[in-house]
Amino acid sequence: MRRFLLQSFLYSLFFLSFVSCKTYKLTDVKSIPNSEKTVENLYFSSNEDYVYKCQMDIYKNHVSGILIIKKISETTHRVAMTSDFGNKLIDFEISDNNFKLNYVLPDLDKKIVVNFLKNDFQQLLKQKYPVNESFENENSKIYVSKIDKKTYYLFFNKEKGLLNQIIYTKNKQEKIDFTFDAKKHIFADSLNLQHKDFKINIKLFQITETN
Repeated sequence: MRRFLLQSFLYSLFFLSFVSCKTYKLTDVKSIPNSEKTVENLYFSSNEDYVYKCQMDIYKNHVSGILIIKKISETTHRVAMTSDFGNKLIDFEISDNNFKLNYVLPDLDKKIVVNFLKNDFQQLLKQKYPVNESFENENSKIYVSKIDKKTYYLFFNKEKGLLNQIIYTKNKQEKIDFTFDAKKHIFADSLNLQHKDFKINIKLFQITETN
């Protein structure tokens, strides 16, 4: 049964890699002077373990397990995922520019799967963003960060100053929408990761909270 689900998972990734995504544009915002040279996503900046219940919906397949994220150096995180039964699925170390695969379940040891996880977590765990433009709407301050062909839109709640959303685009095409629910700057209570070019949704719900 597990092998069948994994095969379905791989087929879905391959099929959906051909789906195009739409151009992203900010709407109903006004430009404001740049008050910040850089902004940060601090949700994974603590040296404590971040432990989440993980739910992934890939096309018509549902996968769940436990995800652990730990910052092991100033630039690098270690990410490990186990099944609900405690079996290790994947373990890797990742930074903006490097990726080291420590372990992957043989059934998941496919280039498309590893690249998919590498890209998602490089975007999720990216901490510092240079600011090129600033905008605001009724509820948020929005910082636009352009790095090579990638553009990031970071939405910070005006009332509490917490990061609520990151929209990641490449070549002006919307790729991933990260939405956070948090009470403090260094820890997201939950996260919703929605792909725009794949029918892939990843949800994380806190199990343990950092101090």
